[in-house]
Amino acid sequence: MLESRALGAREQLREGRLDAILFCSLPNLRYLTGFSGTDGVVVLTASAVYFLCDSRYTTQARSQVAATEVREYKVKLDGVLGLLRELGARHVGFEADILPYAVWETFQQKGGDIAWVPLTRQLASLRGRKGADELALLEQAAQLNAEALAEVLPLMRPGVRECDIALELEFVLRRRGGEEKAFDFIVASGERGALPHGVASEKILQAGELVTVDFGTRRGGYHSDETVTLALGEVSQRHRRIYDCVLKAHDLAMAAVRPGVALRDIDAVARNHIAAEGFGDYFGHGLGHGVGLEVHEYPTASSRSEDRAEEGMVFTVEPGIYIPGFAGVRIEDTIVVTAEGCRPLTRIPKEFKILSV
Repeated sequence: MLESRALGAREQLREGRLDAILFCSLPNLRYLTGFSGTDGVVVLTASAVYFLCDSRYTTQARSQVAATEVREYKVKLDGVLGLLRELGARHVGFEADILPYAVWETFQQKGGDIAWVPLTRQLASLRGRKGADELALLEQAAQLNAEALAEVLPLMRPGVRECDIALELEFVLRRRGGEEKAFDFIVASGERGALPHGVASEKILQAGELVTVDFGTRRGGYHSDETVTLALGEVSQRHRRIYDCVLKAHDLAMAAVRPGVALRDIDAVARNHIAAEGFGDYFGHGLGHGVGLEVHEYPTASSRSEDRAEEGMVFTVEPGIYIPGFAGVRIEDTIVVTAEGCRPLTRIPKEFKILSV
């Protein structure tokens, strides 16, 4: 399994005529070797995978990491340069969007005999297509979302603070086996629903409002990400109209997903529907983003995306309408692209739901 993942990275060795690639990002370390710690380095060559760490992680790495060799260093820079020189590596790629400039500058100074080749887009799709083991963990995380919301729904009543709902969701997810919250939960009610990233506040829920809840957890390193918008009692016809518009956009976009379709075209399906209903000015963000070892990763489904859907690709479908001074609606599922189209990994029904008050 991990060997097949290294094969994808080795394609960049061949295409870039590189002797090695240096990986520092923790998601890529976990993807390539299985390491779940918080510091280390991978050096990948055409024939080997080297994992380097300091003494804090040596025991963990030797029991957990799938690599040709695990090496311990005292100073990371010296350990990396020593290995590269031992291997005779002269052209070395690195994650240009991850490695801090100051660190790269030091590599340049101390490793002047090595040509450092920045890699950005070349590595972006490395984790783009999920395997069966990854999908299983994503589905487990999504199942925790469904269970947690069901347990917390009775708390969602007028008089309760947004932050209390967010905190209870976090507690329930942890009790049920979630490793950590995926991000700061969004609980945005009433006029605050017009804030796409309206992190839970001390605002008190009121009857007749919509409340948007965007939350997720982590399971085996993989994340869930899901958004529901609920009605606290009866809401106005205008509230219902924007909800129905977003739900239709969500459903149309999901129906448009299939291998080979440009992600910007899937975004356009949702965006065009919302615009046709007169709400085009109120949908500003992209349709979705990849989910996996990071809650926001490759690919991006937006009007600027240059990628196409591929079987095994996982990303969110989350159109929204945000009307300042009134309310907002977002509906989000995480989906996997299949040979026939797509299937949702998230489990919570997205039909309009009224909570009794």
